Order: sequence, then structure tokens, then C-alpha cells
Amino acid sequence: MGYGFVKAAALAPKIRVADTGHNAQEIIRLMKEAWEKGARILVFPELCLTGYTCGELFLQELLLRKAKEALLAVIEASEGMDGLFFVGVPLEVKGKLYNVAAGFSDGRLLGLVPKTCIPNYSEFYEARYFTKAPKEYTFIDWQGFKVPFGANILFSCRNMPGLLTAAEICEDVWAPEPPGVRHALHGATVIVNLSASDEITGKESYRRDLIRIQSGRLACGYVYASAGEGESSTDLVFGGHHLICENGSLLKESRRFLNETIYGELDIERLTGERRRISTFEAAADAPDYAVAPYVMKPLDGPLERYIDKAPFVPGNKEEREKHCEEILMIQSMGLKKRIEHTSCKSMVIGISGGLDSTLALLVAARACDLLGLSRQCIRAVTMPCFGTTDRTYRNACALTERIGAELQEVHIKEAVTVHFRDIGHDKDTHDVTYENSQARERTQVLMDIANQTGGMVIGTGDMSELALGWATYNGDHMSMYGVNASVPKTLVRHLVRYYADTCKDGELSAVLLDILDTPVSPELLPPKDGVIAQKTEDLVGPYELHDFYLYYMLRFGFAPDKIYYLARQAFAGEYEDSVILKWLKTFCRRFFAQQFKRSCLPDGPKVGSVAVSPRGDLRMPSDASAALWLDCLENLV
Repeated sequence: MGYGFVKAAALAPKIRVADTGHNAQEIIRLMKEAWEKGARILVFPELCLTGYTCGELFLQELLLRKAKEALLAVIEASEGMDGLFFVGVPLEVKGKLYNVAAGFSDGRLLGLVPKTCIPNYSEFYEARYFTKAPKEYTFIDWQGFKVPFGANILFSCRNMPGLLTAAEICEDVWAPEPPGVRHALHGATVIVNLSASDEITGKESYRRDLIRIQSGRLACGYVYASAGEGESSTDLVFGGHHLICENGSLLKESRRFLNETIYGELDIERLTGERRRISTFEAAADAPDYAVAPYVMKPLDGPLERYIDKAPFVPGNKEEREKHCEEILMIQSMGLKKRIEHTSCKSMVIGISGGLDSTLALLVAARACDLLGLSRQCIRAVTMPCFGTTDRTYRNACALTERIGAELQEVHIKEAVTVHFRDIGHDKDTHDVTYENSQARERTQVLMDIANQTGGMVIGTGDMSELALGWATYNGDHMSMYGVNASVPKTLVRHLVRYYADTCKDGELSAVLLDILDTPVSPELLPPKDGVIAQKTEDLVGPYELHDFYLYYMLRFGFAPDKIYYLARQAFAGEYEDSVILKWLKTFCRRFFAQQFKRSCLPDGPKVGSVAVSPRGDLRMPSDASAALWLDCLENLV
């Protein structure tokens, strides 16, 4: 598996209250089963060796002695099994009883973490039996070895840099100052929680949000295992609600009342990268008040079972996606609204081509007009037919402008470009970069001059995917006075336009938008063949869905290109050959570095998501940085 992934499991044995022998055997059975399935961090519930609901039996010497024997049996059963295992047990230390998470690996006890926050309210009476964790860790004797005992223990994997695990127990994460905060600031990238959380109406959703949000606040993986069937139902029912979260996302969740095991693969590299990025995550300089318990875990081979979304910029859930689209359209429109108010411009000038990007810009401008209380006639939609314009895109540009209610202006630029070719001595039959870029720059000049004529500003239409690849003519479509699409990736542009088509109440407008969505992406700078588009962007630079995938993982998490390739193979399995994925990833890396000079002087534009390429915001990158390391990494792939 590699690339910083580790498979975690949350498990709940069907216990018998106070039957430590039976409980140990169930734990051992589940432990071996999960380990054989590749899990290397295994978390069992709070006090699972005895049962959480023992009540006064926790004060019985026999139960405590048998619990310790059961723990020894479970630890011994782990011999030959690398990884990190946590089991809940009551343990007496220096005359006091503690609710403990025992961490062990390969037949060896590594550390004992007592519960810090002891609840004694509502249905909880733990203070009747248990003592809270001491402020400092100590060492206690266990089978002739010194083992750390205390809340401040980091379980460190020697052969996976960045994988440090710390433990909490149930109430610890519900408290105002969870110990996990301190653990994370001292380096823990994974927090495990051994819990016995009973079920009452409404608690499930609160618990889910609590764990998910905590993993986001701490930029960590969080494995939460809760007691299930087998606990006493005298007064409470336990549902075995397990959760595995990572950096604010829910990876896996169990169904309640089934005692099922869940598995989730945590991306440790993603977590360490996130912490590097977040300047307010102020890690402690050192950890003298923490004990470090080392262990070894062999890297796993085999396929990654974790779901890798091939469209990371686009929510998969329809309801969430529609909410996302509405929010982005509002951010874009509010940004443009502010700029129009500030400059007192009388018009918004947009080059309308019948393509996706200019369509989205026009929709945003229309919404900005509505927010300002202005007539949409103040939008000047300019269509500029030239050598590559097709009837389909021309008709769509005109129909779209009419349905939106903007003013349409048509400027034929063929003659002006032909004169320009004559002036610079260029053969108009030589369809090279000069042939293409001359048209793009002429269109930008026309738009700028019309903006001057009408007291307006040019609204940029280029999207983030084009900017990442440098697929824009410098001082052509690269330039505007406000770029409303500058941080919208191409895969998301499609969904924004479709959302508008699906939600607008104008059937004719919806039909036009759907036809635009069905039109191949093209700059239309080369003459059409038999009346249809001859120049398809994705044939030249590669599929945008691949490039957006590369862009997301490179900028959002700083992943190396070999890891991005590994993830892309998983996400696009069956859709693209590995050689195709690698080919376009090399193209992405090469163009991304070579074209930074275009992004270094971008016009203003609103950020809408977690990834952006503005030189004033998210991407302060030198224009002459070398791509050699990234390309060499891909060339050396095995």
C-alpha cells in the first residue's frame, strides 16, 4: 500500500458482563480477524475486558485480578502481529482504580493510558469507582518490564514517519478541554478513543459531528470505538457506534446495534501536510512531559480500499452539490457586485463565445445586476466571430445573451486580424501559435476598448484549470479587470452551469445551457472542419477531469507526483490506461511550472474553494522554479 496510508479498525466484541475469560477470547478472535484483513491500528471499546456496566463489581478484587489476567492473555495473543492495539480494562495502580486504555503490539505492552475526565452526572457514576489520570506519567512494573502509565503517551511507529498515536477514553473528547488537543499539539496524528457511549434520542448525530469536527480541528485521524451489544441493559442500551474520521471528513461509520467492525485507511502524509500548511497549528517545540512508546509496523502491500473521488472539487451527493453550486455562484456574484459598486462602472463587458466559461461569467454578471438592482441591459455581451467560430457556438452565444436580457454586440474581427497578419508579415495560412494568439489578443483589445466606450469593466472568463495549465493567451484572454471564474476548476464549471439550467424557470434558457454543456471545449481559433469544431482542448492538453484531480492533490495537500499517480490509478481505474494517466500527469507538471509567469500577474478574482492560484493568496510561487524534481520523480516510477 505505502504512500503514508495505514488501515485502522474499530471493533466491538459481544461481551458478557464480568466474564473476562469470554471477553478476552472474543477480543482475540476479532483482533486476529481484523489483522488478517490488513488493519494495523485496532481500537476496542472502553472497559471491554470486563464490560463498562459492571457497577459495584469494579470494587471486587476477583474481577480486577481476572481482568489483568485477561489483558495478559490478549497481549500474548498478539505475538507475531505487528501494528498497534488498544483494549479497555480496569486497572489498580498504587491503591487507586483507573479506567485504562492498554496499548500493545506484537506480544508486548507499550503503555497504559488512564481516563482523564471522569463523568459523574446523569446516567454516569464513574467517580464512584475510578480516579482521574495523574498530571504526569510514571512507569509501573508489568511482567518485569517498566511500562509508561499516564495520559501523556505517544505511541510512535518507527518505520512510518509522522504516525504518532495517542489515546482518549470516552468522556475525554466530550469535555471542554479534550486531552486530544494537547496530544495533537505534541505530534499525535492519530487519536483513538475507547468509548462506552449509550444511545439516547439525538445522540448519534451529535456524536458523529463531535468526532468529525474534532478530527478537523486537530488535523488528525480519529478512530472511535464504542461499546455495543452485550453490555447490561438494566438502565442503558449501547449501540456500538464506531466512527473513523480524518481531517474533518467521515471515512467510515458503523450501523448501530450490530456490533460490526469498520475499517478505514488513514492518510498520514495528508495529515502531516495539512499541519505544515496551517500556520495556526502551533506544535509544541518538544515533549519532555510525554513518554514515547515505540513499535514497528511493516508497510502493507496490496490495493488501497479507501474510496478516492475522481472529482474532488465536486460533491458527489446531489443535495450537497446543489448547495455547493448555489454558494459558489453567490460568492462570485458578491465579489463582482462589490467591484462594480467600488468603481462605479456603468457596464460589464464580457466576451461571449458560446462556451462554458463565458457562459458562467455571464450568469454571474446577471446575478450581480440583480443584487445591485440594475437592469441586465448594463451587461454588454460581445461576440467576436473569426476564423474558428462555428454556427453552433455563435447561435448559442446570441440565444444565451437574449434569454439573460443582456445587450448583444457583434464585432467581426476577421478583417482586423488579417490586417494585423499583413502588418507583422505573417502568412494567414500558417496556423501556428501566432495565428491563434493574434485572435485572442484582438478580442481582448476589442473588449477593453468597448469597456472604455461604455464606462465599464471587462469581466474575465478564464477558469482555474486553464490557469493551472497556462492554457490562456498572455495579454489575451489571460487579461481582464475582474476574473469571476479564476478559482473555479473546469469540472466544477460544468456543474455550475448545469445547476443554473436545472433551477432556472426559463425553459428556453435551460435548453441553450444544456446545448452549451454538450459542446466540446474549444478555443475555436482554428478553422472548423465541415462546419464543426476542429480544435478540441482536451485532445491537446489532456482531459480536464485528470488535470483537476492532479491540481487538487498537488496544491491542497502538497502530494508528490508519484503519490498523485498512485491515487489517480485508483480513482480512474477502468477509465484510463495507466500510461495515459502518467502521460497527462507529466504534461500537468511540466506546464504548471512553465506557465507560472501567467499566474504571477493575474487580475483580481474571488476565491471560492480550498484551492486557488492567485499570486496574492494561495500560490506565491516563483515564475522560474524548476520542474526537474517532479518530472524526475515520475520518470523513476517502478
